[in-house]
Amino acid sequence: MEGVVCRAYGESALLLEFGSEITPQINAQVRQAGLVIEQKAIQGVLEVVGAYASLLVIYDPLVCSYARLEEELQNLELGIPSRRRPEEQVSLVSIPTCYELGLDLEFVSTHTHLSPAQIVQKHSGRDYLVYMLGFLPGFAYLGGLDPSLAVPRLAQPRAEVAPGSVGIAHAQTGIYPLKSPGGWQIIGKTPLKLYDPHKNPPVLLQAGDYVRYEPISLEQYQQLEHQIAQGGYEPQRTQIGRGDLHV
Repeated sequence: MEGVVCRAYGESALLLEFGSEITPQINAQVRQAGLVIEQKAIQGVLEVVGAYASLLVIYDPLVCSYARLEEELQNLELGIPSRRRPEEQVSLVSIPTCYELGLDLEFVSTHTHLSPAQIVQKHSGRDYLVYMLGFLPGFAYLGGLDPSLAVPRLAQPRAEVAPGSVGIAHAQTGIYPLKSPGGWQIIGKTPLKLYDPHKNPPVLLQAGDYVRYEPISLEQYQQLEHQIAQGGYEPQRTQIGRGDLHV
């Protein structure tokens, strides 16, 4: 595990740290390590949970001790960066987004000195890597936001943010999958359901996916919302070459 720091994380978890920076390369190592550990099927390991640059390994201390688990992991090639080839296929999920429903679009425009149209163009002009899921079921933390769109969180978080709300905060963008409190600046809304407990898997996005926001009008939003409610619309997920991503 060259370059990987391993340390105890409570009585039943171990944390692997791959670096201190948030980069697609380090995050790819995190995801790759998670797959290797799952495939190894180490006795006592219950779950692995990836984050930006670290991987939490949860285990049963009655079955596997920390020392034994650390020894097992040391024998695995977890710190080797994965080769990223332009022709490599990645999963791209299209997110139809109505920017007319952006509650904070005017604030973001004032703060960034960009027109609403420029904000939409910049926000929808990139593809975003899903680094990890957290905060809420299906809430994807996306990286790659245009630096010119970076804005602070709300001074006073909202008590309730509608599901499907597309927000930005600092260098991140994301989509609220459920109704919840929230402090991100809302610049749009999607009719897609990012979390549905009746589906398998229940979440639309997974770490390693890429997201592309597709601007739609309010009329298109309402049409899609109706189709989704009737069960007549499936989110668009395609496989494209890494070299074809807009990043």
